Parts: sequence; structure tokens; C-alpha cells
Amino acid sequence: MFTWPHLVYVEFLAMLASTVVLIVLSLLSGAPLEEAASADTTPNPMKAPWYFLGLQELLVFFDPWLAGVVLPGLIIVGLMVIPYIDINPKGIGQYNYTDRKFAVLTFCYGLALWYIFIVVGVYLRGLDWGWYWPWDNWKLHKEAAAVSLIDLEIIMMQGLGIAQSTANLLTYLITGAFYAIGFTIPFLFFRKFYDALGFVRYNLMMFFFMTMMLVPLKVMIRLMFNIKYLLITPWFKI
Repeated sequence: MFTWPHLVYVEFLAMLASTVVLIVLSLLSGAPLEEAASADTTPNPMKAPWYFLGLQELLVFFDPWLAGVVLPGLIIVGLMVIPYIDINPKGIGQYNYTDRKFAVLTFCYGLALWYIFIVVGVYLRGLDWGWYWPWDNWKLHKEAAAVSLIDLEIIMMQGLGIAQSTANLLTYLITGAFYAIGFTIPFLFFRKFYDALGFVRYNLMMFFFMTMMLVPLKVMIRLMFNIKYLLITPWFKI
């Protein structure tokens, strides 16, 4: 049933059923629009539609150019290169978790990560885009988190007593080490995985994978240690 061509029939029926449900819902309920805009009042917080709130939440943790252009672009390009990277012949034409554990888990992780950002933006962001738990008073302003944020470069300068140029170089080395370790570990301990993919596919896959891992890591560092940027370059900030 869950193989070609029977799977196509099931998917087509599911698509028709989903279309009917959406049409019925659109007839029974109105669109979830806010009240008409007023020139005298600015909404606080100003939230994008829910499907864009993931991007708006990323803007809190990353440079606007990265959060608004680079990361969404990498998501699109990453989805485009999946068919060229995944050379596993097993599971083609059917839903198969057993033979595609890494691919399925990685995709589910990325999908869940995106929806987590949306949920945070919808339910946990209040006045001035501050973090509000459901039991907090959402009418009271909280101290802006940006007041206590500091760059890793400044922490190194103050803590180690080194020059700014040296501290900046260390941030480059730390970021490079993160990617280098991620690229090296599978190469050393999962050599069959590397041999199956080949040099080009392996490096492409690990670049997208490590970048995806960097996003939640950067978020946790920001929330736990109040570090605004890990790396500052003339072109972008991480």
C-alpha cells in the first residue's frame, strides 16, 4: 500500500480531503486578521504573520543580513541539494525509516527547529519583544535584554587582557574549530559514511548540517550567557 504506484493514490486522496477541509473552514470562519491599523497607535509588539515569525525570532539572535537572507537562502538551497546528496537507493518510492535514519532524523530536526521558533514568537514574545512566560503579567514592561548583552570578543579582551585584534582572531579560530570538528569526527569514526558520499557530497552535507547545528547552539549561548555575537566580521556577525 505504501509503495509505488499505490502510494500515489493514497496521497492524491489525502490531498483532496485536505482541500475539502480547507474550503469548509474558509466558509465557516473568517481570516484571523487584526483590527484596522490606526495612525495614532503602534502595536507592541509588532509581530509578523505566524508563518514569518520564525524569521522574526531569528533576528533576535543573528545579524539581520544572516537571519533575513543567508539562513533562509541556505534552507532553500539545502532542500534543493538533498536529492543530489542522498545516494541511498533503499527506500525509494516508499516511506522507509529503517534504511534512512540519518536523513529522516535530520529533516525532522530541521523542521521541528523551524516550528519551535514560530511557537516562541507566537506564544512567548510580549512587549518590546521580551520573553514572557504564560504566567507572567504581559502588561508590564521588562528590562530590555539587549542592555546586558556583550560580544564574545569583548569578554576575551576583558577576561584575558588581550588586544582587540587578538580577541577577534580567537573568535575566528573558535568558529573555524566548530566547523572543523564537525567535519572531522564523521570522517574519522564513520569512514564508510564518507566513502559512500565521496568528497564533494560529504563536504556539502556537513556544511549544511553543521550550520543547522550552529543555529540552536547560538540561541542557547545567547540565552544562557548573554553573549550577543560570537564572531564579528566586516561583512556579517554571528
